Amino acid sequence: MLLIECPWCGPRAELEFTCGGEADIARPLDTDKLSDREWGEYLFMRDNPRGVHKEQWLHTQGCRRWFKVTRDTVSYDIQGYETFGDANSPANVQAKAQQAAQQSAQQGTQGSKQR
Repeated sequence: MLLIECPWCGPRAELEFTCGGEADIARPLDTDKLSDREWGEYLFMRDNPRGVHKEQWLHTQGCRRWFKVTRDTVSYDIQGYETFGDANSPANVQAKAQQAAQQSAQQGTQGSKQR
């Protein structure tokens, strides 16, 4: 059994938690324009890598908060924890880059319409 350290409650037995799968998956910005296939791939298709990767966990039997765990799926060794909302987390950096790219593209189309 894993000993998982909740960032808010401290070390607890794995039985208190629910694994939510792969972390840092960026949600598509305009979901209304996605095909059924694209939406299905976002919802259900995951890499499931062998080795070190980040997972999201919910402290189901405790504070009911989500957090990220960096874990080796071969050895089950937990290498680190982080909370969602950390401005420098990969998920937040990726989301900000997508938003900036979308705004830039919108400004480019608006500029060409004005000409």
